[in-house]
Amino acid sequence: MKTVKTTFKLTYSEDQYNKAAEYVEDMKKHRNRVYWIGKEDKSDEELIISVIAHRILSGFYNNYNPAYATGQILSMENTRNGNGDN
Repeated sequence: MKTVKTTFKLTYSEDQYNKAAEYVEDMKKHRNRVYWIGKEDKSDEELIISVIAHRILSGFYNNYNPAYATGQILSMENTRNGNGDN
């Protein structure tokens, strides 16, 4: 199976940042949740940014709206991996 590495440049508001920080704090109370798989060693800042990106990209995917995309998704770069191993 072929894979593609995609990098997005996103913009977010202070309100989005604060809500993501609250979410991360709440998740710290529930260490057995699936949320933590692969995230055990990440800093709070990394977790917060990850939540923001997930919410922006999921929101765009689930509620296709070009105006939303142009407001928060600033750019996207794709690189095809050569052998499909990654």
